[in-house]
Amino acid sequence: MKFRIDRDVLADAVGWTARSLPNRPSVPVLAGLLITTENNELTLSGFDYETSTRATLAAEVKEDGQALVSGRLLAEIVKSLPAQPVDVALEGTKVTVVCGSARFNLQTMPVDEYPRLPDMPTATGTINASEFATAVAQASAAAGRDDMLPLLTGVRLELEGSTISLLATDRFRASLRDLTWFPESSDISAHALVPAKVLSDTARSLAGGTDISIAVSTGETGDGLIGFEGQVAGGTRRTTTRLLEGEFPRVRQLFAAQPETTAHVTTHSFIDAVKRVALVAERNTPIRLSFTDGAVTLEAGSGDDAQASETIDATIDGNDITIGFNPGYLLEGLSVMNEPVVQFS
Repeated sequence: MKFRIDRDVLADAVGWTARSLPNRPSVPVLAGLLITTENNELTLSGFDYETSTRATLAAEVKEDGQALVSGRLLAEIVKSLPAQPVDVALEGTKVTVVCGSARFNLQTMPVDEYPRLPDMPTATGTINASEFATAVAQASAAAGRDDMLPLLTGVRLELEGSTISLLATDRFRASLRDLTWFPESSDISAHALVPAKVLSDTARSLAGGTDISIAVSTGETGDGLIGFEGQVAGGTRRTTTRLLEGEFPRVRQLFAAQPETTAHVTTHSFIDAVKRVALVAERNTPIRLSFTDGAVTLEAGSGDDAQASETIDATIDGNDITIGFNPGYLLEGLSVMNEPVVQFS
């Protein structure tokens, strides 16, 4: 194995692949990043038995071959190299990395002990990369972060015809985001519960491309996998991950209730007001929102404690209402709204 490649392209791809490697691998080889050269292409692969990542790059390949080295160490080394072409070669039991006058030797791990990466399921459809990344960020804001409740750490993808719906909840808030995609079959009906962290990292890493291919293999027809593939500057990236199992809460029905009151406020003005008023809110105490007379008044604190209030304009339709919210949850939801006006119902 021997190749030359641009430092920035290599650093970006190695860093992305290495992010998925486990901090405490069950077997040592899972901390490795598999480097493969073949047909003037360089492939970098990582796998932890749950999630696999694979980056394919164009490179000046001088010898085909494979090597397995510490992924995180390689990422740190490549990131620190000067802005010059990088030469990488397998020499005996070591991989040499040379860039300018810098030279590193990395001990290899046994390639034959590395597990085979899962195949990409058959493509189910495609979606605009930038729109998908935005939708994933919006939906995953409500996903749980408690690993003791793994079911709630996922984002549920519902594929119905030309619509993808993303749903998430951590029991205290819920999110729903619908967007259009281009399925291989117009009558598709499928769902997949994807770990939110993997989904977010993948969507963000592919956002710079044009389209993302999504491929779902449910537990009924395969081994419960979802795959994402897209083109980015420098090459192709592919991720597969096992789906979470369990009965996901009925999030959609929460958004079907008819509101008694609706209010429209300027998003950025409201976010700024929440941040200011929340400064005096004690931990785990709400801020109060009063919607009345064409305005919303935000208040926090009471009694002898520090207090704050602020009023901003609002367009209100319906009865006056006062309601309290966790300011952190409120801000996390507002921060992923990219429209100038937000509606409360």
